[in-house]
Amino acid sequence: MLKHLSIRDFVIVDQIELDFMSGFTVLTGETGAGKSILIDALMLALGERGDASLIRIGCDRTEINVIFDTNHSLDLMHWLTEHDLQGDENVCLMRRIIETSGRSRSYINGHNATLQQLRTAGDYLISIHSQHAHQTLLQKDAQRELLDAFSNRHDVVCAVKLAYHKWQDCYQRRIAMEQRAIESLEKREQLEWQWQELSSLNVTLEEWKALQIDHSRLSHVVSLLEAAESGIEILSESESAVLNQVNSVSSQLQNLLDYDNQLRTIVDLLASAQIQLQEGIYELKHYRQRLDLDPQALQEIEQRLSAIHTTARKFRVTPEELPVLLQTITQQLVTLDSDLDIDQLKAQEVAAKNQYREHAQELSAIRQKAGEFLSQQVSFAMQTMAMTGGRFSVALVPLEYGTANGLEQVEFQVAAHKGVPLRPLAKVASGGELSRISLAIQVITSKIGAVPTLIFDEVDVGIGGQVAEIVGRLLRKLGKERQVLCITHLPQVAANGDHQWQVVKSVDSADDKSVVSKIVTLDKQQRVEEIARMLGGIRITEATRQHAAEMLQSSIGE
Repeated sequence: MLKHLSIRDFVIVDQIELDFMSGFTVLTGETGAGKSILIDALMLALGERGDASLIRIGCDRTEINVIFDTNHSLDLMHWLTEHDLQGDENVCLMRRIIETSGRSRSYINGHNATLQQLRTAGDYLISIHSQHAHQTLLQKDAQRELLDAFSNRHDVVCAVKLAYHKWQDCYQRRIAMEQRAIESLEKREQLEWQWQELSSLNVTLEEWKALQIDHSRLSHVVSLLEAAESGIEILSESESAVLNQVNSVSSQLQNLLDYDNQLRTIVDLLASAQIQLQEGIYELKHYRQRLDLDPQALQEIEQRLSAIHTTARKFRVTPEELPVLLQTITQQLVTLDSDLDIDQLKAQEVAAKNQYREHAQELSAIRQKAGEFLSQQVSFAMQTMAMTGGRFSVALVPLEYGTANGLEQVEFQVAAHKGVPLRPLAKVASGGELSRISLAIQVITSKIGAVPTLIFDEVDVGIGGQVAEIVGRLLRKLGKERQVLCITHLPQVAANGDHQWQVVKSVDSADDKSVVSKIVTLDKQQRVEEIARMLGGIRITEATRQHAAEMLQSSIGE
């Protein structure tokens, strides 16, 4: 239950502190006094989006605090605990701050909270019915959602949506698989041709490197032979061969060691040089023997290189990348072979469709039962609202194909008078009739829900006289079961309130310029004056006051 509301620097409100009571409370006041500001502030605290334009002119920020008694809201308490937002026992404090910079801060029980968390918590605590609800009621989606909420089987509604999306997912996957099956035939042909060509080439990275080395060697074999012959000649076979000269120098120095042992280091170095030169000459001669002119081998290598380059250009890769490309194509062929069988997908689709229809048929039965009960209740209420003989009916129009919302379209139908056939609500109801029917539906559906606090924001627009008095009694009766707050312009409704607040707009005494709005709790005599104002307008006579007092006395005596 709503216990306390604190509003500071919000639109034209400087500061308001309100303590709420159980029962039926009415909020009245002149047009433009700011009655709806209370609702706007509540909605902001419950997660409605807002900006700096809501801050009272000349102030730095607006702040709204709401305290709820959660003694009977077990589901909310579990939700708060689950999200680490719990506070004092049986209390939920919701706070919203908006600064001139546009920054917004939200809290639940002193913990930082998101706007979505504010909205979720608010759904457990309060239900606000706006004056535009009768316009929304003309929309078929709104009619379906209202009936589903009235049936109180949200679990089945969710199950239908999930089953439908699962079915559609299987359907889309099956269609995609069939399309891929067609495309894969062409893809397979292309891959198999590519695989065949690369497999026939059968080039490896090692072969490619070896071919380059061999081609370089065979292409320059004449130069290599000439260099080898020249080297052998200079080192060992000419008259002034390097090896002979080194041997001669080494021999002379060897003979002189007896005279100067310091030559030993030089002799040893020359001996090492003799060995290295001899090894080099030997390897050079061996190299010359293996280095043969082989034009045919060169031609074969060039043909192989040409084939590799041609294939690489065809596949738009470098020769080094050809082996990797072959592995990739091989893996793609394996993947095509391992795709899920279409028959298996078809079986999954059929199973998902059957599960959807099972849940949807259950929802249809629930809607049928709830629709019959709602039709009876609204039709009965219409008799008391100057629509004698009128009927209301919830029609379930079958759909050719199911949707995420079930197997039928929900359509509200009405016959405003006796003997008139039922027709869609959007086509036959006048503004006044629609307001009465909408109000009846809101009151009836509110009785079914578990939300402890109900707020009606000028939902009685378009009615008056005897009907207004009946509406007041209806809300007063509802107030015995729930906490009800109603913003109204009708004295008949106001007279039925257990409590009455008046919204007053005045000039701020601090600066004699800005306008502020305040809410005053009325005692019995003040209620007489306010209801008389609502009855008589600008000029209030004693007769008007007497009428107002009689209205109040009549409602109290019931």
